[in-house]
Amino acid sequence: MRRLKVFRSLVIDSLDATTKGSVKYNVWMGVLTFIMLVGMYCYAIQLDQGLSVTGMNDRVSWGLYISNFTFLVGVAAAAVMLVMPTYVLKDIDFKQAVLIGEGLAVAALIMCLAFVVADMGGPSVLWHMIPGIGVFNFPNSMLTWDVIVLNGYLFLNLSIPFYILFRRYQGKVPNPKVYIPGAILSVLWAVAIHLVTAFLYQGLQARPFWNNALLGPRFLASAFAAGPALIILVLAIIRSFTSFKIETKTIKKIAMIVTVAAQINIIMLISELFKEFYAPTHHSESAYYLFFGLEGKTALLPWIWTAISMNVVATVMLTFKPLRENLKVLYFCCGLLFVAIWIEKGFGLIVPGFIPGPYGKIMEYLPTKIEVGVTLGIWAMGAFIFTILAKTAIGIELGKIRYKKKS
Repeated sequence: MRRLKVFRSLVIDSLDATTKGSVKYNVWMGVLTFIMLVGMYCYAIQLDQGLSVTGMNDRVSWGLYISNFTFLVGVAAAAVMLVMPTYVLKDIDFKQAVLIGEGLAVAALIMCLAFVVADMGGPSVLWHMIPGIGVFNFPNSMLTWDVIVLNGYLFLNLSIPFYILFRRYQGKVPNPKVYIPGAILSVLWAVAIHLVTAFLYQGLQARPFWNNALLGPRFLASAFAAGPALIILVLAIIRSFTSFKIETKTIKKIAMIVTVAAQINIIMLISELFKEFYAPTHHSESAYYLFFGLEGKTALLPWIWTAISMNVVATVMLTFKPLRENLKVLYFCCGLLFVAIWIEKGFGLIVPGFIPGPYGKIMEYLPTKIEVGVTLGIWAMGAFIFTILAKTAIGIELGKIRYKKKS
């Protein structure tokens, strides 16, 4: 009963803290709420008229929704790059950032699930995947593995920070014997969520663009570049608008992770390009369409070449230590890298897998306004959730939110 009382008090105090703030905070939350409402309106149209209101069709059946899902799986997995040094390697410099990283992982995973629901057409079809009611088809289907690892990773990223914050809310020290095993498991689970997602694509034999042994490792490399890059940008905002102290050396250490991962990602990209274009076969047509266009169809050309240019520029700049340690340059490079990998792992990976089709038909895909509206709404929901989680965690860490015992 006492724990329920403390939990109830935590919820009330958190609501009190997250509904109050500066003018900038209120404007930020208001803008996110407006974008979410626009997204809900667009989703209502999709529910009413079906997926025909999107740019997807029977030729290109995965589009903007699955592109964002794939990218956000990587963002969620990136939290492990803070969890491992903090809880496993005992690096004190990361302790200030790890709860922020795990909050970002929770928001990213919720967005992942939302994008899957949007892509399925609506929540009414989810019963097909409920074990015992629908056809879960475990362990034969890679999709069921993906469902398990994503929900398992979400549980880990909710339970570990909650335990730590719940103890600190009461003024107690968290017991390492309780959360360290979960932290170690989350490290392994983070690798699993991205590898299983890669295997989901690699297992589709009719899509040769995805039948690439480097797909899984490159998923991890791009995730460990884009995810920590976003964490750096978030930490920069927290440093500017809150009293929560984030040491510069912590940001510089995360920047090193971003740099190494971005370099590995570039090397793997070069390897893939060599494989596709040095000795091309008819299976290289999807890559030709993506990078050079096919039969006058060039919808993705500006996207992919912009992404590669941004990727290369950001990676080269981060490679030089004086540039990397200049925080303004670092933030600029992290922004470039985040957008570049979003394009590359989105449009640059998902859409070309369907073009040309098995019979050589080229049908291009571009998202509709409805798709863009739903997508922006889901991103706004993720930002809204993360803001609430971060404000609560920062309040507890600073001692502003504490359990008050009633006499």
